[in-house]
Amino acid sequence: MQREVTMDEIIADKKINIKGLVCPYTFVKAKLAIESMEVGQILEILLDHAEASRSIPKSMEDHGQKVLKVEKINDTDWLLQIRKDKD
Repeated sequence: MQREVTMDEIIADKKINIKGLVCPYTFVKAKLAIESMEVGQILEILLDHAEASRSIPKSMEDHGQKVLKVEKINDTDWLLQIRKDKD
């Protein structure tokens, strides 16, 4: 049975799981992932480092990307969605 996608859900073009990593490795992995994507595509990042849940969105915006979502999904994990707006 196929799940319905609601209008507020964003379908990611690429997903990375960087749980277990800490800064600056979290940003390095995220930056490498988004650099390999096309403008307009969405990167979804799963992470468990609280500092990275704040620093990655700020750094991505500083580099011209659009942060679509920063959501704490459980006691330890965050889900980020970033749209590549600039090469």
